Order: sequence, then structure tokens, then C-alpha cells
Amino acid sequence: MKQFTLFSALLVLVLGLASFTINFSEKAEGYDIGDKATDFSLKNIDGQMVSLADFDDANGYIVIFTCNHCPYAVMYEDRIIELDKKYKKQGYPVIAINPNDPDVKPEDSFENMKVRAQEKGFTFPYLIDEGQKIFPQYGATKTPHVFLLDKDMVVQYIGSIDDSARDASQVEETFLEDAIVSLQMGEEINPKVTKAVGCSIKSKK
Repeated sequence: MKQFTLFSALLVLVLGLASFTINFSEKAEGYDIGDKATDFSLKNIDGQMVSLADFDDANGYIVIFTCNHCPYAVMYEDRIIELDKKYKKQGYPVIAINPNDPDVKPEDSFENMKVRAQEKGFTFPYLIDEGQKIFPQYGATKTPHVFLLDKDMVVQYIGSIDDSARDASQVEETFLEDAIVSLQMGEEINPKVTKAVGCSIKSKK
């Protein structure tokens, strides 16, 4: 009888932990392919508030969570600038968002964002996720982490820009560009999800 009672107690504990794990996982996932993203209003480096709705003629949106300090983010800066220059005129602007808490990573403060954008000549909005309210909605976990939305703000691709985080000259698979072209052509995006490679997002939580 005691063994049965002990087994029952352990079963309840295991089921309880499993339930907690599932709930936590669901909460942390954020958007999936086919989900409609909620618009945001975030401060740009020029002090102006920026929303997706501000881009009246957009055919889609290249939302990239990135930052100043991460070596991976730095290695992708030139590629992100080129993506914006190429696709903005086709109606697919880059909107970069810094998700990091500046108290945890002072290099990612708003003032340092302004400096970095000027140094690199960013051609796109560079927004700060004050209060870290937006990146959890998207489910971003890395810098950089890409979310390609269509004109209706429906998520079409999630993941990495390409397959060579460290060396642009070694790129063989241009995941993001391929997804944009497929979206333009009305074709199936493949792959729809890739692994984002970069630094973890810095938060007090």
C-alpha cells in the first residue's frame, strides 16, 4: 500500500512538472509561421516613433532583432545594409530592433545605438525595444534573428539571414533572400524556418 501511495505521489509530481514545462515552452515560443504579427511603436535612433503601419507602400517587412555588442550581429551589419538597399525599393524594408536590456549590456544603450548607426551608415530604422515587450511576442532568442512578414503582417519566414554567420564570402544558402523572392513570386517558401545563429538576448529576467 505504501509503495502504491509513493508511486501515485511521484506520478502526480511528474505530471505536474510536465505540465509546467509544456506551459513554459508555449509561452516562450512567440510567433509561428502563419501567425499575424501585432504592430508596434518603438523609438528610432532619431527619436521618432516607428510602426510597421508607417510603411504605406510595403509589400512586406524584414524585421531583424540585432544589437551593437554581439560579434555575430556586427558580422551581419554590412549584409543587412545591402539587404535594405536592395529590397526596400521593392517594398520590403528592413526594420532593425535592439532587444537587449541596456542595464545588462551597456554597449546596447540608446546612445550607443545612435553612435553605431552613424558609424556604419545604417539605411534603415534602428529601434529600441524599451521594456523588452516586443521580442518575446515574436519569440526572438538571438541577435540577429529574422522574421519576414508579408504585407498583411503575417509571418512567412523565421530564422537566419544565410548559412554563414562568420564569413560572408562562404555563404551558400541565402535563406532570407530566397524567402523574399518566393514571397514575391507567390511560391512556397522552403525552408520556412531555420536556426538563428547569434548571441542570446540579454534580459534581467
